[in-house]
Amino acid sequence: MNNGKKSFFRKTIEFLSPPDNWKFPVILTLGIITGLGFHILYVSNAVSYVSDDPEVCVNCHVMNPEYATWQRGSHGKVATCNDCHVPQDNIIEKLWFKANDGLRHATIFTLRMEPQVIQIKEAGKKAVQENCIRCHTNQIHPIALRAINNRSVADQTERYCWECHRETPHGKVHSLSSAPYARVPKLKPVAEWILEDKEIIK
Repeated sequence: MNNGKKSFFRKTIEFLSPPDNWKFPVILTLGIITGLGFHILYVSNAVSYVSDDPEVCVNCHVMNPEYATWQRGSHGKVATCNDCHVPQDNIIEKLWFKANDGLRHATIFTLRMEPQVIQIKEAGKKAVQENCIRCHTNQIHPIALRAINNRSVADQTERYCWECHRETPHGKVHSLSSAPYARVPKLKPVAEWILEDKEIIK
């Protein structure tokens, strides 16, 4: 039995191993791909996205207005971006949602395909709605909670909390001018020579 397992393992290794004259190019190519992968992880500050730090959200400059209006809004001292925008049911769903959403954001921003006005997607709407109810259940009137969870009695349509609470938590206008005293963290350039070159900084 053990001999059979060893021979199967040996055959698998032999099958996957490249021919002798290919070994160096294959190892070199894998090394380059691995190096590029680690460099991309470093440049994109990928490890930071596992945390709940709101400053991570402004790694992409287009999120500055959202950060500023959150910081100066009603939720700035009591909730982070992830508290509202990421499912909180369990850690696996939370990390899966962050990975899925983050990969889409990274792809869009890298390819410069971001829209002028950012719109929340359906999965994001669902997460925000669930988190509104999770945090504010004790403050929501039972009739309103029934209308939110089921359907409006008047027109039988689904309702989101922000259809009434439009200025929560980002304010009516999502712009830096609506939160003039907000301190948005500045992005740091990756290349050291950019920091050293005074003419470019000016």
